[in-house]
Amino acid sequence: MKTTSLSAGTIRIGVGGWTYEPWRGSFFPADLVQKRELEYASRKLTSIEVNGTFYRSQKPETFAKWHDETPDGFVFALKAPRYATNRRVLGEAGESIERFVNSGITALKDKLGPINWQFAPTKTFDPADFSAFLKLLPASHEGHALRHAIEVRHDSFRNAEFVAMAREYGVAVVVSGDSKYPQIADLTAPFVYARIMGTSEDEPLGYGSPALDQWAERAAQWAGGECPPGLDLVASPAEIAPRDVYLYVISGFKERNPQAAMALIERLA
Repeated sequence: MKTTSLSAGTIRIGVGGWTYEPWRGSFFPADLVQKRELEYASRKLTSIEVNGTFYRSQKPETFAKWHDETPDGFVFALKAPRYATNRRVLGEAGESIERFVNSGITALKDKLGPINWQFAPTKTFDPADFSAFLKLLPASHEGHALRHAIEVRHDSFRNAEFVAMAREYGVAVVVSGDSKYPQIADLTAPFVYARIMGTSEDEPLGYGSPALDQWAERAAQWAGGECPPGLDLVASPAEIAPRDVYLYVISGFKERNPQAAMALIERLA
């Protein structure tokens, strides 16, 4: 299965990255050569969040190679560079944002998914500065519409003004699940970006069946335009509308994350 299409949005589910030694023999076949790991992973998952772009620039040729190694319908989410978000004055990030957007990301073509702008857990909500940052995020580049998600991890962002700001600019607030970080499950964009972090070594599929069922149901509800119950909202519920969903199994007991992602894909098939 390449994507899970409901009557509303499309659900894509994956993990963070694909180069991880403990996955060799547990997720990847033991005899698979390392250069074919992306090819293999992209046929078991429907999306991958690329962490490498957070730490260093990639070449256009690299993005083009990723595009060519993955099947139709597969999508990459990109972590934006830390140089844009790990700064005191966010309104001064324009040069870093422009450099990243011009680094060749559109070589992914239709496989370019949302960009995750992740902020340090110590970064607090400054309305004026955060608004200045959001103004810098381009809506498109070289004819490609860009989808932006913002991952904030300080409790000061549990603020109705922040949610309203995200809705004004049409950016998604990353939903943290099973995490120490504050959860802001308000829907603020035409898509949902969730990162769930509760996999356990004790569970062969990372999560137990009840939790897998619950996250699969939440993904289906988001895609159908609903706001799933049991999640933490800050402001009033958003307008009911179909949304694409990007859900990544991240952190937790990382060795089990591919199994959890595949189990969610199976439940939504």
